[in-house]
Amino acid sequence: MENKKKGVCAPQGFLAAGIHSGIKREKNDLALVFCKVPCVTAAVYTSNQVKAAPLYVTMEHLKDGKAQAVIANSGNANCCAPFGRENAVRMARAVAEAVGIQKQDVIVASTGIIGVPLEIEKIEKGIPSLVNALSEEGSSKAAEAIMTTDTYKKECAVDVILNGKTVKIGGISKGSGMIHPNMGTTLTFLTTDVNIEQNLLQKALQYCVKRSFNRISIDGDTSTNDMACLMASGLAANSLIEKEDSQEYATFVQALLEVCTHLARELARDGEGSTRLISCTVCNGESEDKAEIMAKAIIASTLTKAAMFGGDANWGRILCAMGYSGVPFDFEKTDLYFKSVSGEIKACENGRSLPFDNKLAKIILSEEEIHIIADLKEGKEKATAWGCDLTYEYVKINGMYRS
Repeated sequence: MENKKKGVCAPQGFLAAGIHSGIKREKNDLALVFCKVPCVTAAVYTSNQVKAAPLYVTMEHLKDGKAQAVIANSGNANCCAPFGRENAVRMARAVAEAVGIQKQDVIVASTGIIGVPLEIEKIEKGIPSLVNALSEEGSSKAAEAIMTTDTYKKECAVDVILNGKTVKIGGISKGSGMIHPNMGTTLTFLTTDVNIEQNLLQKALQYCVKRSFNRISIDGDTSTNDMACLMASGLAANSLIEKEDSQEYATFVQALLEVCTHLARELARDGEGSTRLISCTVCNGESEDKAEIMAKAIIASTLTKAAMFGGDANWGRILCAMGYSGVPFDFEKTDLYFKSVSGEIKACENGRSLPFDNKLAKIILSEEEIHIIADLKEGKEKATAWGCDLTYEYVKINGMYRS
């Protein structure tokens, strides 16, 4: 159930803020999420071998599975930059001193241009104002402060009942480009007031990231700064979740997946220069993993993305992407459909073309959200992945990113 109070401040104990520190020329560029009590914390990171300094610092800080604050800047990735690790530590130390916690309890994140020295003095100077701005209404400001080429902020929150207690889960994300299904694909900060063991929190996050953020692609590039973290305050006072096979754990995971899926879809919808959100479901497969691999191959296909931009029901590109995805299937049993709010057409049956109304197809593929369905007719498992069309504007944005 959606919570009226959005984002990371929905769960009990959490405050947030976002300000302009001067890393960017005008827009907010420094965000803080803080909990009044220490939290059990889980995180996942980019699989890119080139990792930004803040990730290494955060990995070190989360060895004990605990955190109490997240500090994040936009406008500079602090990756492959002089004094990267030192500056990431200075960010954590400045926050810790300002809110009265240990620097090891601070998660550090950065996003922006790679290879440029971070103006750490501007961040340190801005920390006192950032801390003073902390409030229960600060999620939106924090969500704005982590944006780079995003055109709008991404935040979400839900409520769920566990053991008669209302548990809340909230989150904010950023990302419009350099996104591909290969871990977190973005900066995502999630909060909850659930009372849960740390190892189960980590399992829950990994399960949900695999089925949400790892199933989106904008451009086939995996960032050096990707991170998704989840802090749990325990203030909902539900009975401690300590068994993976419990109904309470299953209910919590489903609610967390709802938040992650909403944020992931919004990231795909806001892909750089995009005009359409593309959802792709591969159904009736032998396994979920097999269906996932195929769905991800389809939404990552440059030719398919270009066809969707042009409103061209070129189903051959979809079947082609399934064929090079690396998993075996019988294409002569496969059916393909295009669907949107304007209707549905079946374009391919048993791997062969069907006659269909091209005018209707153009109308269907002109909507803001398009759904591609691939029916393997070999089992009962399915998976959905999300992407966006490839436009002229994407090239313009990334051809002038540094300028």
